[in-house]
Amino acid sequence: MSTPAKKPGTLSSKSTSSRRSRLYWGVPAVLVALVLLVLLAKWLVSLDAVAAFLRDYPGHSNLPEGAPVGFPAWLGWQHFLNGFFLLLIIRSGWQVRTTTRPSGRWTRNNRGFLRTKRPPTTITLELWFHLLLDALWIINGVVFAILLFATGQWMRIVPTSWDVFPNALSAALQYASLNWPTENGWINYNALQLLAYFVTVFIAAPLAFITGLRMSAAWPASAKGLNKAYPIELARAIHFPVMIYFVAFIVVHVFLVLATGALRNLNHMYAGTDGEGWLGFWLFLASVAAMAAAWFLARPIFLRPIASLMGKVSR
Repeated sequence: MSTPAKKPGTLSSKSTSSRRSRLYWGVPAVLVALVLLVLLAKWLVSLDAVAAFLRDYPGHSNLPEGAPVGFPAWLGWQHFLNGFFLLLIIRSGWQVRTTTRPSGRWTRNNRGFLRTKRPPTTITLELWFHLLLDALWIINGVVFAILLFATGQWMRIVPTSWDVFPNALSAALQYASLNWPTENGWINYNALQLLAYFVTVFIAAPLAFITGLRMSAAWPASAKGLNKAYPIELARAIHFPVMIYFVAFIVVHVFLVLATGALRNLNHMYAGTDGEGWLGFWLFLASVAAMAAAWFLARPIFLRPIASLMGKVSR
């Protein structure tokens, strides 16, 4: 008696059991590793040499003279829009990577400002949505960069002295030992935060853009020399790890915001004030509601009418 063929995309019971086993053992292993890390950090900071190092490098670098204090209103809006687009980009990017049966296909209109000499390319509806979000995120990023340098806010997230590295190590030891560094983000980030924001804004974001552009249909396929120097395989090898970095950054960022004085931090980011009021909290809840609504509406039944305004949609 022959066994029935397995449907494409389904997992065998053995494979499912193996994944569950890795999850059951993985979670306790991570918890044990975290406990060992804390114990190691506590032992290190108890050493005289390490204690002296922490006194010499308290965890933050001095900002350049004339650095702005506080957060302007535009930065709050940029922060929300960046988080909004990133959430949907990660969601749609994962769908592009894992979807085996697209919910539809989109072909651009070759007229108006979309007119080009190249024939229209047909892509999945999931990829169209991902590319649309990418374009909006890039526009938002360009506006952010212009305002960042025009207002001097760049001084808060760009290292300007080499002592940022020992101070970052000091901050990491303080976090790991659960004796978290005393900080006031309204005035100055600690060195570890500064480096994390610098990497996110000036390294991870450009990498996501450059690698995504290389994998898109907008890349000139006929440029043989350029394609040889920058092969698509390299872009794919970088693009996904960059997405993982953004996920990890968001998780850690949100955790620290809520764990190191939630009301004050939310007022910094959403209300533009340095206080303990509740305005930032309510604005934060409104932003979470907007993200949740966008997550729910990012479905084919709602995306098809929008996509049809820019091209032809077929199932």
